[in-house]
Amino acid sequence: MADARRSPGSSPTVRRRELGVLLRALRTQQGLTVEQAAVELEFSSSKVSRLETGERGATARDIRDLCDLYGVTDPAQRERLLRLAAAGKRSGWWQGYELDNFAKYVGLEEDAIATKNFQSTTVPGLLQTADYARAMYEVGVGFSAEKIDEQIKVRLTRQESLTRDPPLQFWTLLDEPVLHRLVGGYHVMWDQLQRMAEAAQRPNVTIQIIPFSAGAHPAMESSFDILEFSAAAPNLVYVEGLVGQMYLERPQDLQRYEQVFERLRDIALSPQESIELIAETAERYHREVVPAAYDAEQ
Repeated sequence: MADARRSPGSSPTVRRRELGVLLRALRTQQGLTVEQAAVELEFSSSKVSRLETGERGATARDIRDLCDLYGVTDPAQRERLLRLAAAGKRSGWWQGYELDNFAKYVGLEEDAIATKNFQSTTVPGLLQTADYARAMYEVGVGFSAEKIDEQIKVRLTRQESLTRDPPLQFWTLLDEPVLHRLVGGYHVMWDQLQRMAEAAQRPNVTIQIIPFSAGAHPAMESSFDILEFSAAAPNLVYVEGLVGQMYLERPQDLQRYEQVFERLRDIALSPQESIELIAETAERYHREVVPAAYDAEQ
């Protein structure tokens, strides 16, 4: 199983999305619907659609046929499409793991230049310690010990995005209950909050806590990520729930979640105040850990 991470800009998931954006633009420029293009190419409509959404990789033959149909005669443009198709067929480091539907998110995150995150109940994966992550997986359904180890390995590998060059710009807004939910016990939480306080010292990491005193807010029943990209791939919103994941790309959806994020940012404590609250809460956990350790020695 490969452990090496590719450099930013090489995610096959994002290359397929870039290719899809270009193919959709070429089709619409020709005034063709998905169904009309499918008939001309002798493709299924679902194949054309999946190529344009990046859900399916394209072969060199697919690209040649599409270019012929869309009237793409410029050699440089055809070559660009072929390069994207080839890059979209490569394997990402995460594809050696059993991630089910989450593999798509990891592939997108790999090439994101910035992520705006809101969590209402748990520490975001990019900041979790191994012990915190293990405690989360151990209460899940259908996770063997081997699979838990594998999932933790993936989570820790993802965290390298915060220290790569250039690093991912990560801004997370957390509801205060995240600090108080006793995941894994006092020692795990003490270590986890210390890790968060340390991460917040990085120039590319911003953590803000939405205090209990802020009252109701527009994302109380949701958690989401806004992923931003530097290439042709459009930004998107990822919303995760118990029954599955949603990826939202429509401009109106992006605008709505950006507005919600800005609203949450405005009612949250400042980054410095948030670090102080995290440190104070960690200290309370520490006071629980020290007596427990003392008693165990007696």
